[in-house]
Amino acid sequence: MELNVLNEQGNETAKVAASDAVFGREYNEALVHQIVVAYQANARQGTRAQLTRADVHHSTKKPWRQKGTGRARSGMTSSPVWRGGGRAFPNTPNENFGHKVNKKMFRAAMAVIFSKLVADGRLVVVDSIGADSPKTKAFAQKLKAMGLESVMIITKEVDENLYLASRNLKNVFVVEPRYADPLSLIFYKKVVVTKEAIAQLEEMWG
Repeated sequence: MELNVLNEQGNETAKVAASDAVFGREYNEALVHQIVVAYQANARQGTRAQLTRADVHHSTKKPWRQKGTGRARSGMTSSPVWRGGGRAFPNTPNENFGHKVNKKMFRAAMAVIFSKLVADGRLVVVDSIGADSPKTKAFAQKLKAMGLESVMIITKEVDENLYLASRNLKNVFVVEPRYADPLSLIFYKKVVVTKEAIAQLEEMWG
């Protein structure tokens, strides 16, 4: 298949050949959903903790005698059924939220996402994109002229000027092909890919 190449003014200048295996696949919603959920789950940190009945501050004294009061039997106030007692099955700091994803499945999902971007007209191919200076304002004006407000830029190499000019822009994310992730590809309204990065993406996900 062929993709349109746009210049900095947003006009079509040429076409570039692209692999159908990466940019022309049939959409698989279940696969994409599974990969996105796994990506978010693997980013979670099990740093939360709750107190067990051994950890809460309490007395070991029996609240009332075993029989004769008419109330339920109770051993100590740390019981999970008591207000202020410990949790029966608490969250622990070493909890693992990770989901296992096979490499073949992840590769297929990334190709499906790129293909969906092409089908929806959200993928833009450019000869190159960069910043002449590390000035955020100038780079923001450049993107505005191209009609790009919420955009993920995938370029072969992120130089210092491009990094410094884009890092403070709220809705702009600049990465190299190896750092492209499924969540960001879906989140941003447009995805700009340079011609050199196209070749790298085909090598990675084809």
